[in-house]
Amino acid sequence: MFKDLNPADGSIWAEVPDCSRAEAAAAIEAAHAAFPEWSSLPFTKRAHYLTKAAEIFEKRKMEIVEALQAEGGGWFGKGMFETGYTTEVFHAAAASTWQPIGEVLPSEYGKISTAVRRPMGVVSVISPWNFPCILSSRGFAFPLAAGNTIVLKPSEETPYCGGLVFAEIFEEAGVPKGVFNVVTCSRDHVQEVGDELIEHPYVKGISFTGSTAVGRQIAAKAGAHLKKCCVELGGKDSLIVCDDADMERAAHAANFGSFMHQGQICMSVEKVLVHEKIFDEFLKKFAERAKKLKVGDPTKSKEHIIGPLINDKQIGKVREQLEDAIAKGAKVVVGGKIEGRFVEPTILTGVTPDMKLYQDETFGPVVPVIPFRTDDEAVQIANDTEYGLSAGVMTRDEARGLAIVNRLDTGNCHINCSSVNDEPHVPFGGFKASGVGKHGGRWSLETFTETRWITLDRGGRPFPPMF
Repeated sequence: MFKDLNPADGSIWAEVPDCSRAEAAAAIEAAHAAFPEWSSLPFTKRAHYLTKAAEIFEKRKMEIVEALQAEGGGWFGKGMFETGYTTEVFHAAAASTWQPIGEVLPSEYGKISTAVRRPMGVVSVISPWNFPCILSSRGFAFPLAAGNTIVLKPSEETPYCGGLVFAEIFEEAGVPKGVFNVVTCSRDHVQEVGDELIEHPYVKGISFTGSTAVGRQIAAKAGAHLKKCCVELGGKDSLIVCDDADMERAAHAANFGSFMHQGQICMSVEKVLVHEKIFDEFLKKFAERAKKLKVGDPTKSKEHIIGPLINDKQIGKVREQLEDAIAKGAKVVVGGKIEGRFVEPTILTGVTPDMKLYQDETFGPVVPVIPFRTDDEAVQIANDTEYGLSAGVMTRDEARGLAIVNRLDTGNCHINCSSVNDEPHVPFGGFKASGVGKHGGRWSLETFTETRWITLDRGGRPFPPMF
C-alpha cells in the first residue's frame, strides 16, 4: 500500500494498493480475455452499461465532490462542475454507439465497397490528477463504448477519484469482469507500470493526459511498438483582449481562466495579452476581481476558491518562476505570497521573453498581463511558445476575432470566452508540444478503432486471361 495525502495539510486521506509491473500485466491479460465477448455484445447493451454507470455516478455525486476536495485540493464549485461533466461523458459515450461506424464507397467494378471500424482490443489509459474524474472518463468511456476493453492507471496523487471510484461504479453497474480494470501505484512504481501499459503485446492503443515531458516519452515508446497513441499535454495559453472588448466580460474570463483550480488546468490562461489602449483600465478591473478570491483549505469552507497546489514539487516550480520574473524586473500587481502549498492569485506586469514565466508552463495561479499594439503583435506573442493547446479572443467584432483565431497555432480557440472550455462530444487536443490526436466524441472513436476496407464482388471483376 501507499499513502494518498490531502494536499492542503499533508494528512493521510487513504491508503491505496501499490501495484507493480506484474499486477499491470495481470490486468492487461484480464482485459484481453474479456475483449471477445465485450466487443461482440450488441452496441445497445454496451450503451446501457454506460448509462447505468452515469446513473450511479450521479447518485454518488456529493460524496465524490468531497473526495475531489480532500484528495485533489479542489474548490467545492470545481467538484460540482467535474462530477456533473463526468456524468455527461458517460451519456455522450453511450450515445456515440448509435453513430455511423463506416461508409459505403463507390466502386469502379460494381462492388459493394465499405470502410468500417472495429474495436482494437485492450486500450490503456494513463490519467492525471488535476481533473481526475473528467480526464479519466474522457480517456476510457468512448473506447469502451466502441467495444474495447480498458486498463486504467490514475495518477498516484488522485488514485481514488481518478481510478478506484470508477471500478466501484462499474462493478455496481454489472459490467462484466475484465472489461474495465484499474491499476494504482506509488511514484516508486510509475515507470515500470507505465512501461507495461505501453509495451505489453496485448495493448493496442494508449490514451495519455499529462505533462509534455512524460507525453513525449510515452509517444516515443508507443511509436517504437507501432501502437496508436493519443496524448493531450501541456499548454501556455493566451487570452487576447482587443481594444473593442467588453471589459467586464474580458476581466471575468481572465480571472476564471487564470485562477480556476489554482491555475492547474492544461488550458489555463497563462498569458493575458491586452491592447495598449485599454491596458490600464483592464488591469484595474482584473486586479479587483483577483483580490476577491479567498485562499484556503477547500474542505473547511466553500468560500475557499483557491485551494492548495497538488504537491511540493509544483510549489517549487511556481516559486522558481515567480522569483525569476521578479529578479528580472517583473512587477507584482496582486498577490505574490506563498504559504505552504497555498499561492495567492498573482498578477504580474513587465514580463519579458527571457523569463521562465513567459516560456514555461506554470500550472499555478500566477499570470502575466502583457500589452500589444496590433493584432499582428498579439498573434506573434500568443504563438511564441512550443505549446499550442487553447486560446481565447475577446472582441465585439466577430470577424476580427475569427481573423485572429485563424492565425493562432492552437487546437482549440474560443471567441469571447476563456481558453478553459470543454464538452464531452467535441474534438479536444492541441498542436505542437501540446499533443497528438483528439479526445472526445467521434474523434475518440476514430483514434481507438481500426478502419477496414471490406468488399462484396457482385459485378464480376474480370481477372487477366493469362491467369
